[in-house]
Amino acid sequence: MNPHDSLIPLLGRGPDPEQLRHVRTIPAREAEHEPWPAWVHPDLVAAYGSLGIQEPYRHQVEAAGIAHGGEHVVVATGTASGKSLAYQLPALDAIHRSELRVLADPGKIHDDGAVTLYLSPTKALAADQLNAIRALKLPTVRAETYDGDTDPASRRWIRDHANFILANPDMLHFGILPNHAWWAGFFRRLRYVIIDEAHSYRGVFGSHVANLMRRLRRICAYYGAGAAHPGPVFIAASATASEPDVSFARLIGAPVKAVSRDGSPHGSTTVAFWEPALTEVRGENGARERRTAVAETADLLANLVSARIRTIAFIKSRRGAETISSITKRLLDEVDPSLPQRVAAYRSGYLPEERRAVERALRSGELLGVSSTSALELGIDISGLDAVLVAGWPGTRASLFQQIGRAGRAGQDAIAAFVASDDPLDTFLVNHPEAIFDVSVEATVFDPSNPYVLGPHLCAAAAELPLGPAELGLFGATAESLLDRLVAQGYLRRRPAGWFWTHSQSAAAMVNLRADGGGPVSIVDAETGSLLGTMDSPQTHYQAHTGAVYIHQGDSYVVEDLNEDDHCVMVRRANPDYYTTARDVTQIEVLETQRTVEWGDISVHFGDVKVTTQVVSFQRKALISNEILGEAPLELGARELFTKAVWFVVDNRSLTGAGLIEAQFPGALHAAEHAAIGLLPLVASSDRWDIGGVSTALHADTGVPTIFVYDGHPGGAGFAERGFDKAKVWLTATRDAIRACECDSGCPSCVQSPKCGNKNNPLDKGAAVTLLDVLLKDATEGASPGLQVRH
Repeated sequence: MNPHDSLIPLLGRGPDPEQLRHVRTIPAREAEHEPWPAWVHPDLVAAYGSLGIQEPYRHQVEAAGIAHGGEHVVVATGTASGKSLAYQLPALDAIHRSELRVLADPGKIHDDGAVTLYLSPTKALAADQLNAIRALKLPTVRAETYDGDTDPASRRWIRDHANFILANPDMLHFGILPNHAWWAGFFRRLRYVIIDEAHSYRGVFGSHVANLMRRLRRICAYYGAGAAHPGPVFIAASATASEPDVSFARLIGAPVKAVSRDGSPHGSTTVAFWEPALTEVRGENGARERRTAVAETADLLANLVSARIRTIAFIKSRRGAETISSITKRLLDEVDPSLPQRVAAYRSGYLPEERRAVERALRSGELLGVSSTSALELGIDISGLDAVLVAGWPGTRASLFQQIGRAGRAGQDAIAAFVASDDPLDTFLVNHPEAIFDVSVEATVFDPSNPYVLGPHLCAAAAELPLGPAELGLFGATAESLLDRLVAQGYLRRRPAGWFWTHSQSAAAMVNLRADGGGPVSIVDAETGSLLGTMDSPQTHYQAHTGAVYIHQGDSYVVEDLNEDDHCVMVRRANPDYYTTARDVTQIEVLETQRTVEWGDISVHFGDVKVTTQVVSFQRKALISNEILGEAPLELGARELFTKAVWFVVDNRSLTGAGLIEAQFPGALHAAEHAAIGLLPLVASSDRWDIGGVSTALHADTGVPTIFVYDGHPGGAGFAERGFDKAKVWLTATRDAIRACECDSGCPSCVQSPKCGNKNNPLDKGAAVTLLDVLLKDATEGASPGLQVRH
């Protein structure tokens, strides 16, 4: 069946024809081939030819040539564009030639050998790449994965003999760099470092990996001193991104060239923008709620599978992936009892063999439908898909295009649908496809100088090798002052030669690459006493409070007790038909204003703040309808967060001059704050749960009405600063989203927030639009060059 023929009957069904808001088509693209570079060994050309690759694409040749020439490079092209060949060519060519020299003269000591380190954000991707390299059947290439699942007996052999090692940032941080002396021979011969899916290193995780790359370069320089080569060449593979050379240069701390013109072929993709219909369910303040994206996506997936159209449905949460799969199976069972077994869920948390089984079944065609988290967004080789559903905004345009690019991977035409969740950003995007298709994809946002991230990495670097004054430039301008603070706190000692780590415990243990501090909390089954998993401490008040629903490998539990002293959460198996959402109240204090821009009578600021937050209650909401089933109070302590914020200051006269009375100020500010938080991911690579906000008609530090939006991570994550830089675009989209919403006085699609501790009260939708008109009246384009910006 041609997927295009089924687009309207499959997606345009239902009682509300307005659900299909827009349709866009991504046109097909022809291939651009280039001859094999002259420097590539003929054995490699033959190996690729045996796999059916007769000629490389243009971008593969260009990127491989830059790396072969000794320059760092990032190839940022679309899904299924063959980025792996771009980094394999120079790496495998160097390994192959090195091994041939050894074989030609086995009695000679060869100091110019070549090895490669490949880093991916997931074990699944590394396993997929290992299979791809082994498929070439090059006897000179000894490729092995080296991660937490590698047994101790194999680790030494891999360290001493493998010449293409596939690892992840976690193993590099905990297992390789702290034990670099064991790896001396490997580092002396390291020619290429490959960073796959580089766009996934954003936010706090990206800040950690950026500092990890600086530590890696430092160790490489130590073992490569006096060697013929200047150190390893870094090659990154990334989804299409804005200014990929700038982002990757920030990631590794060195200049980078970018290749972004995609020479691979791709069929056309028809993209539907789908907004679920309003239901009769009334939420807070009587606002009608839309059908959930989960339920809607399950319906669409069932329709596509019943038509034998191979489909992936993407959603951000594990719970969502499991729920979509479960509902889809139930719907299909009513149509054809043989179809439910051809649908599965895929997410992190499964055992490796379970994930591999799903991947094999999807490749073979045994599975017709899969609901997945972003785990399948990364470059695992899956072809032959006809359709992709995206349930809720995935966070960035890059992720959206990465996900919908999964369809049509074999060159055939495909369909995709973005199914909007009931929140301000999704409502805006589903009605404004130009905000996705007519602008550049986002830059990858992270801040390597975040002191809460950089400080522990400086300790780890000093533990690996004493940190000398001449090396501080590698870690940025703030490193020296931060080192002084670490000395004063007793973490490091200063000596004439530099800074030393003097503690017996591991400095690497101070760093949690994939979290923002607070240490892990154990999740324990109260019935069996078994450990189910762990959670980062900062998240427990929101996700592991008493009464919270916790999901683990498809099984539901309810939290019985959160013991913060013992760092333990006790849960009991249950089967609730609801999920839980925590609600908090927040106060904010300005510590330092670092940047300011004037918009007439309005001022926009960026700087350091202290946020005091307390989770005060949680709601139980029906899984399918989103109906509020109840709310219960919580007695949890307040927590302090030192972070970055952007804030907007407006005086009373500007608001009264626009026709507002003082009684409307709180509702206008509160509604605008909620909507602005929801729309920030439009300009920053953030999730709305990574950021928070506070609004007040009289703030103690400004003395006037003020709206704050802050990063939800210690030291900041770069999101608030991005909002400052793109403030006009951000607030304009916020105003347009509120104004375009069809509700009368505010709803989850525009100004209501699911985590508001004040029960979404007061909110004044109309006054919020007036307030945003006032803010934007004299707005300029953020803090771009040429503006008068105070520091």
